[in-house]
Amino acid sequence: MGRRLVPLTLDNLQDLPTRCRTCVFWELDPVSGEAAVKAGTAALEKEAWISAVLLDWGSCGRVVYVDEVPVGFVLYAPPAYVPRSTAFPTSPVSPDAVQLMTSFIMPGYQGQGLGRVMVQTVAKDLLRRGFKAIEAFGDARWKEPACLLPADHLLAVGFKTVRPHPTYPRLRLELRTTLSWKEDVEMALDRLLGAVQKEPVLRPL
Repeated sequence: MGRRLVPLTLDNLQDLPTRCRTCVFWELDPVSGEAAVKAGTAALEKEAWISAVLLDWGSCGRVVYVDEVPVGFVLYAPPAYVPRSTAFPTSPVSPDAVQLMTSFIMPGYQGQGLGRVMVQTVAKDLLRRGFKAIEAFGDARWKEPACLLPADHLLAVGFKTVRPHPTYPRLRLELRTTLSWKEDVEMALDRLLGAVQKEPVLRPL
């Protein structure tokens, strides 16, 4: 089984699930995001956001391929590039951290350690760039796949609550801890990343 983790660019954006390619939940503020969806321009806004972040800050995601088939992705950026983050009652994200926006692994590829490899790759990238942690807004009342990750699952893979809230706690994972994860954390991580989207198939080129 050959697997590759490739930086997300405009060239491989089409390898994300259709639902994610047209989602601007994190990339735009609530008012602009709703307007883009109504106008049918969400996909173009997504491309514009990725292009701008790549030019200004650098890599903001990874796409996972197994035998050349796209099977998952992770998207992350400093909170200055994530307008939606300011809408949460537990904002702002800490200045030494990058925000984990969303992430996904196809159900058929969970339990193979891909989640661990993906997050460790992101951790190494961000450590080289001078960041100390990843933070995320969890959903404490999570019921179905959405853009927010379940708070309970984030806690299960080592995140710690830094700003409690009954619905949207802000959680933090120290990057250095991700480099020495044990098997039980890897399994929990696979469950976490598999819980984000219902879409069962990512279409290869």
